[in-house]
Amino acid sequence: MDVRPSLAALSYAQARPATSPATSPAGDAGAASGFARLAGSFADTLRAGEETSRAALTGGADPHALVEALAASELAVETAVTLRDRVVEAYQEILRMPV
Repeated sequence: MDVRPSLAALSYAQARPATSPATSPAGDAGAASGFARLAGSFADTLRAGEETSRAALTGGADPHALVEALAASELAVETAVTLRDRVVEAYQEILRMPV
């Protein structure tokens, strides 16, 4: 068994990259941009529903467009609530894990 400091340092240097996390430029940026697009789409859906509701109240939109906009808004809100519930449930499962 060779106990020279240089051998220990060399072994540590070789083992260190194997334990460091692998970073991919598209992995982190892709998830962040995907979430940003999702949040933007949610906001756009709600904004379109509000605009159609205002137009329907002033007589500028037909009732069919109002029903479609309200259905799209309802679906977007239900999706966001379901996603939030899943995230909270996963967080609670992580907290229940024994350390």
